Amino acid sequence: MRTVRLTVAQAVVRFLSQQWSERDGHEHRLVEGCFGIFGHGNLAGMGQALFEAELGEPGSLTYYQARNEQAMVHTASAFARMRNRLSTMACTSSIGPGATNMVTGAATATVNRLPVLLLPGDVFATRVADPVLQQLEHPVSRDFSVNEALRPVSRFFDRVARPEQLPDALMGAMRVLSDPAETGAVTVCLCQDVQAEAHDWPEQLFERRVWHVPRPVPDRPALARAAAVLRSARRPLIVAGGGVIYSEATEALRAFAEATGVPVAETQAGKGSLPFDHPQSVGAIGVTGTTASNTLARDADVVIGIGTRWSDFTTASRTAFQRPDAQFINCNIARLDSVKHSATEVLGDAKVTLELLGEALEGWSVGAGYREEVARLAKAWDATVEEAFNLGHRPLPSQSEVIGAVNEASGPRDVLVCAAGSMPGDLHKLWRARDPKGYHVEYGYSCMGYEIAGGLGVKLAAPDRDVYVMVGDGSYLMMSQELVTAVQEHVKLTVVLVSNHGFASIGALSETVGVPRFGTWYRYRDLKSNRLEGEPLPIDFVANAESLGATAWRARGTEELKAALAKAKSVSGPVLIEVETDPFVGAPSSGSWWDVAVAEVSSLEPTERARMEYEACKTAQRVYL
Repeated sequence: MRTVRLTVAQAVVRFLSQQWSERDGHEHRLVEGCFGIFGHGNLAGMGQALFEAELGEPGSLTYYQARNEQAMVHTASAFARMRNRLSTMACTSSIGPGATNMVTGAATATVNRLPVLLLPGDVFATRVADPVLQQLEHPVSRDFSVNEALRPVSRFFDRVARPEQLPDALMGAMRVLSDPAETGAVTVCLCQDVQAEAHDWPEQLFERRVWHVPRPVPDRPALARAAAVLRSARRPLIVAGGGVIYSEATEALRAFAEATGVPVAETQAGKGSLPFDHPQSVGAIGVTGTTASNTLARDADVVIGIGTRWSDFTTASRTAFQRPDAQFINCNIARLDSVKHSATEVLGDAKVTLELLGEALEGWSVGAGYREEVARLAKAWDATVEEAFNLGHRPLPSQSEVIGAVNEASGPRDVLVCAAGSMPGDLHKLWRARDPKGYHVEYGYSCMGYEIAGGLGVKLAAPDRDVYVMVGDGSYLMMSQELVTAVQEHVKLTVVLVSNHGFASIGALSETVGVPRFGTWYRYRDLKSNRLEGEPLPIDFVANAESLGATAWRARGTEELKAALAKAKSVSGPVLIEVETDPFVGAPSSGSWWDVAVAEVSSLEPTERARMEYEACKTAQRVYL
């Protein structure tokens, strides 16, 4: 057997450069590059290997510099989502804070079922110098390190403490990265001394390897059972989740919806499964849904979930579907999701399932009266959106008007990126999606700080599309530094920073749970009351963005915002536009409810009143097995 002598880290880099994914005959690089921040735990290993590859094999595994380890994982997640989970990025960090900084990013990826590869440094395998810098000494388990924090948020976890362990760890990592049902964060910890250790590797390890991403075909009897349930329906409703988009099943969904007349509601991850103006589209569902979809959901007799995990926002904390006899059909690639809600289970790929289910239902359609009701409800909501986009609120615009201005400025294939705060809910209701990849809102983990890092990942994955990042001032202050990476990589992002002097989302929620606006304003501490109720903090976001190398402007009102958005199209690098809004003007109501527990006893009248309202809403919750 022929061998090649390389360090463990050099072997990792060479191996990753030869991994490919394939679906429907199209091949993609499985790991397209590696983000990294170096320290003593990975510089001599992964750092040296990436440097050597950059000099000797340019383009084999491009290195990208990041400013924050959490942010680089967000960037990799966004890249993978934009590529429909067929390609991703690796992320390497040092031991200690560099590794634990990646925990939040890993959780975000795993909750959203997005493949990312984490390569954190680890303690010395030989223990000759213990305790080394940044090493956690556990009094009971000597083989523990801070990297154990990554175990519960990883779909695959391994530690390489000997060179001989590396091939098995890498093959396991690739298996999970390329499995659409099992994917998420994949962590391979590399002991810092082992990274630099040389070994004779079999050449076979570095041969080009293609990981075939299957389209599992659902069981025929399961299809027959689902078709029978659906044929009995008079008021069916499809709930399209992220699985529809990842499977590239949007055309199959359109054909199915048109043939059967079944209306389509969308989760956050599934938004864009149909264009907003498609006759069968009724928009967002649940807590942040439209009145059209939520009205249909209340009376639906059969609910077909396609590629959704049925989060509480989708089910309105299990109050959305009110018919006692409502039945569920779950079409999903993951059995964890397909069996939820005592559903008729169809385990398989979304695209294949929709095509086969369409064949099984040939000739069947909903009644004309139901089609007319769907069209009427969708038209009424569209008018509501138009009104929200053109409120003319003064002196400060509403957030819905800002969303309308950005929606109008963006092109059909442009991408909207957001993640946390009040904007994801407003965007879910109001954004008029025209392309399956045009709406990118991270709401599985709703991670503040994802937005700019995520926008960077989207643009790296789709350089031919313009990317609009909408971010609140709260999220911006948590993680804005990847603007520097965008400048460094010549990446064009248009960042619309909505300033409302605090945490607007939690501020609004606080009113419903009896804690009116506590801890949600950006204010000076009042020295007399010792409360945060002084004047607003003088934060200059434009100056901050300019200091990071971005072009930045301040827009006063929607007309200035529209002019700035038009002007931004001619700027080559990242642009930030700050616009101040009135936080007390909300988006149109979804007519839905979200279960957030309220204090059962209190001396405060607002809390007591909120508890009474909470208990009344709880009576509408259904129990699903």
